Amino acid sequence: MTRSINEVRVVGLGKVGELVATLLADSGFSVTAYDARERSDLPFATKSLDVRDARALRDALTDADAVVSCLPFNLNLGVAEAAFEVGVHYFDLTEDVPTTNRVLELSAQNPSHVMAPQCGLAPGLIGIIGSSLTKKFTDIRSIELKVGALPRHPSGLLGYAFNWSSEGVVNEYLNDCEVLRSGHRQMVPAMTEHERVVIGGIELEASLTSGGLGTMCETYEGRAQRLDYKTMRYPGHFELMRFFFDELGLRERRELAGEILVNAKPPTNDDVVYLHAAVEGVQNGQLFRENYVRAYQPLDINGRSWRAISWTTAASAVAVVELVAEGRLPQSGFIKQEDIPFEALLSTKNGVRFAEEGKV
Repeated sequence: MTRSINEVRVVGLGKVGELVATLLADSGFSVTAYDARERSDLPFATKSLDVRDARALRDALTDADAVVSCLPFNLNLGVAEAAFEVGVHYFDLTEDVPTTNRVLELSAQNPSHVMAPQCGLAPGLIGIIGSSLTKKFTDIRSIELKVGALPRHPSGLLGYAFNWSSEGVVNEYLNDCEVLRSGHRQMVPAMTEHERVVIGGIELEASLTSGGLGTMCETYEGRAQRLDYKTMRYPGHFELMRFFFDELGLRERRELAGEILVNAKPPTNDDVVYLHAAVEGVQNGQLFRENYVRAYQPLDINGRSWRAISWTTAASAVAVVELVAEGRLPQSGFIKQEDIPFEALLSTKNGVRFAEEGKV
């Protein structure tokens, strides 16, 4: 099959970016990866790059078909604008709403190439799954989406480890959350609407956090009565986080908050990603609830063990690139994650991992 994408640039070689580049190379793409520091230990071409240098960034994308940005949320926009100017397909993993809004603006100005932000886990995979469940309903009462990336063997009262960007975690805990209530979009405070969740006998708690829905509120406004995204943690976590941010006065000192939290709860390789999507509504003339629940563990890829949060994020993003390359998704314009068919994603080389792993 002739692909529309062959040459791919990956920008950012953190734990997720390194695996994104690895999976793309394994899937037959020609990969060149860029990072701020030199890397010579990887099975694909690498170069150093200062992503804040707009000209150097544009030069790096010249002759590419696509770029996948695996940078922190505050650096993605520069890559998106460079991709727009050079004219290459753009993919990222961001949960940042202003970044996504700007990508949407760029796509509207010149929809000649694909602009597909939010290709990670949440937003990303969880929205694809939730949207797929709605197809079985003639009337949608609620869409409930939840993800928890946690240590399998937690210690301490917080029961957490920062296997993901501390800046991203702090933002999702503090930024207001877009939801649907009575069919209409509205903003509500994060770390509210607390509930108990049990997955495979493991008791968790869930509260509203920002960014996990991507563009879904706009898509489902007027179609679903209720829609929200919640983050799952071990019991007691959110009460302690509210104390940390509010009573210790760290709500307005986000950078310091992130430093303290990572120092207290550093990353661990022994993690688990819990995923819970549920839709309620009318199915075959009757009120019904459909659930999709998974618990993803670390996975061996090419003889190396990868954290659950790393491989689930990377595999979802690369599966979307595969679908565009194979012509199974639009070849231009803005792609919403909820418009990606879950069955199509599961049929890709990397998406099939989600069908094979994580059953509870």
